[in-house]
Amino acid sequence: MAGRMVVGSAALAGLVRPASAPDPAGGHRVLPVRPELTGLLPNRGLRRGSTIAVGGGQHRHSGTTSLLLALLAEASRAGSWCAVVGMPTFGAGAAAEAGIVLDRLALVPQPGPEWPTVVAALIDGVDVVVTAVPSTVSASVADRLAARARQRGSVLVPYGRWDGADVTLQVVRGIWQGLGAGRGRLRRREVTISARGRGAAARPREVKVWLPGDDLTRVVPGPAVAARSGATRLRVVAGRG
Repeated sequence: MAGRMVVGSAALAGLVRPASAPDPAGGHRVLPVRPELTGLLPNRGLRRGSTIAVGGGQHRHSGTTSLLLALLAEASRAGSWCAVVGMPTFGAGAAAEAGIVLDRLALVPQPGPEWPTVVAALIDGVDVVVTAVPSTVSASVADRLAARARQRGSVLVPYGRWDGADVTLQVVRGIWQGLGAGRGRLRRREVTISARGRGAAARPREVKVWLPGDDLTRVVPGPAVAARSGATRLRVVAGRG
């Protein structure tokens, strides 16, 4: 089963109508995320009306796509609709493995020059809208889309540079595990995710997680805790500057 591929304005309108149906989660103001990511967000989840930017990594395989999947998974499983715009390599198979419900996932891989109109329409009826940020987007267009998300109660998740986001998440370091002595398979990656923002999110935070980790994102255990009991803990540290 694949996510819904949306092509054309008629198909977009047809998607927004069912997505606008009553929220089975009760219209909660904060959509859930996996527990290990809650410490990065001021409301411990995706607050409706907010803009949560995910900065693009410096390297091609930075773990950013895995972070996007992890952000969507819990909200999707709780009944929320999600849309991904302008990311033609975003795979429905990987989304399903991450726990995203494909029946409530819309994919718009090539929005073309109508990108602002497509994103605005999805904001009107979809709970979480992830979108690659075109290099040509103006500050005024970005501000209008963020304002629309606040008005409609959608969560806007720009992928790329987005000034003025409530929170910006970035994968800042990553180490693959699984290879040893010249053999083995790459199985999981330890990544460090930083969070910076405004207001309640003004204090920089970092957390280390496995992406992926046994088909779920998992917090990397702190050495002292792991040595004593094997338990995991969320390590949040103040950033520099």
